[in-house]
Amino acid sequence: MENNPSAIHKIHRYILDGATVSTDTRAIKQDSVFFALKGENFDANQFAAVAVEKGAALAVVDNKELPPHEKFLFVDDVLQTLQEVATYHRSLFKIPVIGITGSNGKTTTKELIHAVLSRRYNTLYTLGNLNNHIGVPLTLLNLNKEHQAAIIEMGANHMGEIAVLSNLAKPTSGLITNIGKAHIEGFGSVENIITGKTELYKFLQKNNGLIYLNADNEILSQQAKPSRCITYGKNTPCQYSGKIISSSPFLEISFDAQQAGDHSTKQYNIKSKLTGSYNFENIMAAVAVGLNMGVSPEQITEAIEQYAPVNSRSQWKQTEKNSLVLDAYNANPTSMKAALDNFTKLETTQPKALILGDMLELGTTAGAEHREIIRFINPYPYAFVLLVGEEFSKISPLPENYKTFTGTEQAMAWLKNHAPANHTILLKGSRGIGLEKLEQFL
Repeated sequence: MENNPSAIHKIHRYILDGATVSTDTRAIKQDSVFFALKGENFDANQFAAVAVEKGAALAVVDNKELPPHEKFLFVDDVLQTLQEVATYHRSLFKIPVIGITGSNGKTTTKELIHAVLSRRYNTLYTLGNLNNHIGVPLTLLNLNKEHQAAIIEMGANHMGEIAVLSNLAKPTSGLITNIGKAHIEGFGSVENIITGKTELYKFLQKNNGLIYLNADNEILSQQAKPSRCITYGKNTPCQYSGKIISSSPFLEISFDAQQAGDHSTKQYNIKSKLTGSYNFENIMAAVAVGLNMGVSPEQITEAIEQYAPVNSRSQWKQTEKNSLVLDAYNANPTSMKAALDNFTKLETTQPKALILGDMLELGTTAGAEHREIIRFINPYPYAFVLLVGEEFSKISPLPENYKTFTGTEQAMAWLKNHAPANHTILLKGSRGIGLEKLEQFL
């Protein structure tokens, strides 16, 4: 096996020459570098020969039993090598790198910040949900000399993971959107979630980085001290302040910005395509980053107004039969209550209804948290409530107009014969439940 420094530089030479990186033989590009990663249920070492046959210039492998091949590079650990190559590659770029984590809203915030910064900078950002110990290195390896800034999303469901990702990405600034009851099964407690998420703050504090701080969030404000901070929010004195104008159905906010010429303050209004007042902090994060990095208030306003959510995130959809608030990409107790609270305030002449999916990864607290959601919605006179998932199905008794289904297939079968019309319906649940499949019947 080749020793690590030698292997790192050999792989990196391919990348400098323009080679793309792949971990999936189904997406091999000509002259790419293939990393044969291992998981719980797979070992890509088995497909290294296939990768080479499909055009890979190099296959990085760590199975000693593989037969020698001129295009195989044997290392001690493929994942560690991928991370070390990415860290080395990152070290060559002296550009602003913004790290983003949080329990809710980090993907929307990342996309809003990208929309804003792209008005002035050539900006690399995390695609999709490539925000873990594999996705972050893959994102970093896409950095090239044309990029002037990078936005790296960091996800975690265990202690220590954000620390690892911070050491990989080496952000020069960062923000935590919020802290809620997400991935509590992996973290073990809310206190551990706070400790785990604020590992980003600890990295920035240690390396003289800049924190973009949601000053309305008491927990984050406590954890960010002492630090270099840019503050944003609405309820406290902060450097960049805004307020909600309307959220029915789309969120409209205003923010204050100093004028370049006379230093007077002017108010700007943003009419977004996002639903939910809970997106205020996500928009303000993008405003704060943009203003601090020299994007004009006019450019920020235009960028956010043109941003349209996808992937079932805070989407308003008007079908032939109903009005839908589709927020089914993810859910935890904090985001579920925020979505429900916003939905109760939504102005509509149609009767309101709910389709809620289980909140996953709650561990031993799952039963109690799902019962709490039922208590939360009980006072409201919804036309009907459909509950999808094993946890919701365990709850009894329920009001007569509540129906439970163990999975989306059962819910789809029921909706085929009982499709509602002329309702405003919120769909909210964890990604693993797949509530978006029900949209065809609504």
